[in-house]
Amino acid sequence: MDHGKIIVFQEKEIRRLWQDGEWYFSIVDIIEVLTGSTTPRRYWSDLKRKLISEGFEQLYEKIVQLKLSSADGKKYATDCATTETLFRLIQSIPSPKAEPFKLWLAQVGYERIQEIENPELATQRTRELYKAKGYPDDWIERRMRSIAIREELTDEWQKHGVQEQKEYSILTAEIAKATFGLAPSEHKNLKGLKRQNLRDHMTDLELIFSMLGEAATTEIVKTNDPQGFVENKKVARQGGKIAGDARKELEKKTNKKVASPTNYLPAKKQKKLD
Repeated sequence: MDHGKIIVFQEKEIRRLWQDGEWYFSIVDIIEVLTGSTTPRRYWSDLKRKLISEGFEQLYEKIVQLKLSSADGKKYATDCATTETLFRLIQSIPSPKAEPFKLWLAQVGYERIQEIENPELATQRTRELYKAKGYPDDWIERRMRSIAIREELTDEWQKHGVQEQKEYSILTAEIAKATFGLAPSEHKNLKGLKRQNLRDHMTDLELIFSMLGEAATTEIVKTNDPQGFVENKKVARQGGKIAGDARKELEKKTNKKVASPTNYLPAKKQKKLD
């Protein structure tokens, strides 16, 4: 299964996807970071013409369109390139950030190779990133546990015939809807989020119920052995319903909604992070 992530350079988010043994980065995200352009797609269109005129004839062979998540929560075909190609593109973008960005980009690629050889490094770096963003240790522990539960679930889905990235997204949304009574896109709108990762902005209770829904789904998959997307979709709803019923019971006792419009980080740190 492909592994997609958002990384941060100087507080700016860059989408990327791990495919065929290397990272592919969103070109328009990088252009926005380097130039500060409010129309990075137009800038990229103009840059492509310029590069072709300068003799970079292999440009279109080097660019790959991959489906990446957008601000509306949907996935769209996006021009992406490897680290090697990006170094060539960056040379054509006048920016004081070009050199530090090159160093950062090289380090990102090296770290991924290290993580493949020693998976514990990925966990350690994730903890350090959350710590740097201002999350307290107890929240980080819950978030790391939620990541582990999520990975166990996707491993089971893969064993049971779920293959396409789109199918993983749909199954995840089914669990979330049954758990919170909201689709992930609706949950993000409730919190005022755009491209940010929803779970990185969840409260303790939201994380706990997310984990319950996914852990319950994993156990049902292991027990009932559903095969293919359609059968696993039914199980996703069942697992989410277990968490949803528990969430409703808590809301009844406390007269408070679990799905919260607030973000976990304090307002000042939240503003800096976003």
